[in-house]
Amino acid sequence: MNKILKLSFSLKNTYRVNSILYSLKQIPLIKKFLPDTLYQERGLKIFANVLSVLGEVVSIFLGKLLYLLLMVYGAGKLYDGSGDTQIFLHILLFLTLIGGLANTKMFDPSRDKYYAMILMRMDAREYTLVNYTYAVMKVILGFLPFTILFGRAAGLPLWLCIALPFSIAGCKMSVAALSLWDYERRGSVYNENKLTKYVWIGLGALLGGAYALPAFGISFPVKMTICLMLLFLPMGGAGVCKIYSFRKYREINQELLSRQTNQMNTIAQTTKAGVEKKISADISITSNRKGFEYLNELFIKRHRKILWSSTEKIAYVCTAIVIGTLLLLYLKPEAKPAANYLVKNCLPYFTFIMYAINRGTGFTQALFMNCDHSLLTYSFYKEPGCILKLFQIRLREIMKINAVPALIIGGGLALVLNVSGGAVRWLDYGVLVISVLSMSLFFSVHYLVIYYLLQPYNAGTEIKSGMYRVVMSVTYFCCFCMMKLRMPVMVFGSMMIAFCVIYCMIACVLVYRLAPKTFRLRR
Repeated sequence: MNKILKLSFSLKNTYRVNSILYSLKQIPLIKKFLPDTLYQERGLKIFANVLSVLGEVVSIFLGKLLYLLLMVYGAGKLYDGSGDTQIFLHILLFLTLIGGLANTKMFDPSRDKYYAMILMRMDAREYTLVNYTYAVMKVILGFLPFTILFGRAAGLPLWLCIALPFSIAGCKMSVAALSLWDYERRGSVYNENKLTKYVWIGLGALLGGAYALPAFGISFPVKMTICLMLLFLPMGGAGVCKIYSFRKYREINQELLSRQTNQMNTIAQTTKAGVEKKISADISITSNRKGFEYLNELFIKRHRKILWSSTEKIAYVCTAIVIGTLLLLYLKPEAKPAANYLVKNCLPYFTFIMYAINRGTGFTQALFMNCDHSLLTYSFYKEPGCILKLFQIRLREIMKINAVPALIIGGGLALVLNVSGGAVRWLDYGVLVISVLSMSLFFSVHYLVIYYLLQPYNAGTEIKSGMYRVVMSVTYFCCFCMMKLRMPVMVFGSMMIAFCVIYCMIACVLVYRLAPKTFRLRR
């Protein structure tokens, strides 16, 4: 067991170290000072190893801290009516079930598993059990200090705070054991990276139960929630018996990883073939425009399925949520004060929602794969005037794509605000709608700007820019932290509108000055 654990950690660490070194080489301000023999430098490898170990330690604790602080304890503070203890346990119960279904820690076809079990032919059962045990221990150890911290702040007894990490791990082990049993019965392998539509529906229902029910004054009683959380302990114990007695780990992992080789070697062909199926082959598609407007209109018409299908689906879902919320407020009038407070003070929360639903990544990937990777071979295409002109045209198009759900969300929030008790000033309604549109505008500009300034894709549309990943991570972190802010609509809305105007002006200047050097094919 110890030998397998050491080999497993060494394998993961080597992969991380190489990834860190490669990412350093991609950062513009740093790569000039790095030698060409980067992977042979002992000092840099030691530095990367230190970062890798620190990253492992941070991964144990930081994610759990943010999870409990923002998703459970912080979110619970938004609701009025029930006590902190009841809301804290209610949200934690539903999110624990979501985590158990979506992240069992066992059925993830990762690259390190492929390297270990397929290429290095390590014992599949021993490797799986060692790494799964380590993953479960990280869950318990990572959650323990923070369930005590936030649990005590929410009024939970100390013994329950200590038991909660074991309950969370027990839920994961229960789902893993049920998946193993299902494999023995039906032969189907549970893949965390490819959840079925029924699992997604279940996850959506649980997410609604976690946050929507308390908004309308409904939450599970404390004693009931405690009993359900503690029930995961014996269920997890039974799951341990199944997990450690199961003998077909090689068969399961071979099925999970069977396509890994092809995915790693032919990702460009696979991605391109999938995209080409969605491109219109109608030769009658044409345009009466000239220059880059002609190029853009043809591109939009032929790639409508790629660019607009997801937006249309998101718009339908947003419309259904708005209608459902208005219906609930009509049927349950006592929930109006809570809904009114949420709309008036929780507008920053929608920054993360707009981040999640924006189509920036898909838009830029389609641009590169089906247009820019060919045209970038021509020098005229990289002239400052041409770049800025095409940037403005594309910005207009991505703004249209992202504005549809933004209008529905902004208009829906204004309707909910009006129905739930109204605003102090009529101007609040306009600011509410315009601020959501401003969030949509910001993400439209942001994704297109970093595409032009960093151009992260290689010929296979794989992201190969370390700086691009850093910018994306910082963007995610900032949007995630915005969920914690509480500001009146007028204050936050005005700040967001002003920020977007300033950001757009700066973005155009940066693209004009820097894109001729940065907008290029990545090798």
